[in-house]
Amino acid sequence: MKAALLHVSVPFVLCVAWANTSLFDGVQVDLSCGHYAEPLVAGLPGFLAMPCNCLVNLAYISMGLYWLLRPSGVQETRTSRYMREVFALMAVLYGPVQWARLALLRRAPAVLDQWPHLTIFTWVPVWIGFIERGPAKWSGLHAAAHEVASILSYGLALAHERGFELALGCHVALAVYKGVRVQMAHGDGRTRRYLLLAVLSCAGFVVLKLLDHWLARYRLFQRLTGHFWSKVCDVLQFHFSFCFLTTLPQRKTAARQE
Repeated sequence: MKAALLHVSVPFVLCVAWANTSLFDGVQVDLSCGHYAEPLVAGLPGFLAMPCNCLVNLAYISMGLYWLLRPSGVQETRTSRYMREVFALMAVLYGPVQWARLALLRRAPAVLDQWPHLTIFTWVPVWIGFIERGPAKWSGLHAAAHEVASILSYGLALAHERGFELALGCHVALAVYKGVRVQMAHGDGRTRRYLLLAVLSCAGFVVLKLLDHWLARYRLFQRLTGHFWSKVCDVLQFHFSFCFLTTLPQRKTAARQE
């Protein structure tokens, strides 16, 4: 747990420090409540002004704590537990980051809200690489290199107004490709179901977020907006990724014993 906490907290603190400098003043981020379709509720404090979009962040924290504190299985190695704990801590931290963006509507939290997406999606190929190679051939330096490259890829947001979307799209595509490849090599029907649900949740996360204002024309999406449901899909994406990545090693071990 201590190693996982150190792994997550050090890059996070660095990103917080960089986000509060003038380095990213040129990054295109929305800083108004009009960016969200959910109407403000008069009389509520800033951190609850958009109650549904704010409170949904508790789901990230709850889901992350569930996977963080889940007892280790018989087949879970020390490194496998480390992989799970890092991913879970990323979810726990991401909830407050998104909440801070909604509450403050300032540049630094908005930049910081974008950045963790990249490192979170990067951890999926890192975890898959560990599953494919096994403990003997896996290196922590390999994971560190992926994380550093992921953090630096946010520099694309400075090069172009759609640079962040390009970087995120590449991260998502790589995660899906790696997931499909390891499923074909070591998966079964159960892991295929988890992978499909994770990919569908990812698609829902993207599409519902983009259609936030368009969907708000309909009564069903005027309080529980597209942005809210996109966050629900994001939490489900996290959860089914956990299911997929923790089940695969068990399937791989069982296949070896057959």
